[in-house]
Amino acid sequence: MKIERFEKWFLVVTVVVLVGCVVAVVLSVTQHSVSLPTPSGRIDPQAVTTTAPFTEPGLRPLGDNRYELVLIGRAWAWDGADVTVPKGAEVSIIATSVDVIHGMRIPDTNVNVMVIPGQISQVDVTFDDTGTYTLLCHEYCGIGHHQMGATITVE
Repeated sequence: MKIERFEKWFLVVTVVVLVGCVVAVVLSVTQHSVSLPTPSGRIDPQAVTTTAPFTEPGLRPLGDNRYELVLIGRAWAWDGADVTVPKGAEVSIIATSVDVIHGMRIPDTNVNVMVIPGQISQVDVTFDDTGTYTLLCHEYCGIGHHQMGATITVE
């Protein structure tokens, strides 16, 4: 079977691109510790407000400039949000949803998490710069989605 010259080039370029993609994925996993997030736990979405730590959403100091921020996502609001922390604070954000899938993103940080009913999501972030950080819902959650935001002020 005769293969045309352009077909040979196309096959070579395709193989090179595929090998490059495989190498990129392997390097991401081995060198940069890229991995899929795993849930921190499970919870009954009907019993969120009666299950610790979600009984008291909000910010709690843990000592040594460390904090825990417990959030509950519900139709177009974050319960426990709009908080102030000091510069350099290490904040462990623990979140779940009581109704639909929400997303939690804080631009200019490593926070980019799905918040799913029945699942507890946790992410740790250090706020090194002063300013106001906006916590956005990045997963469409209904007609009021565009209003679902909160702020974390770093002083």
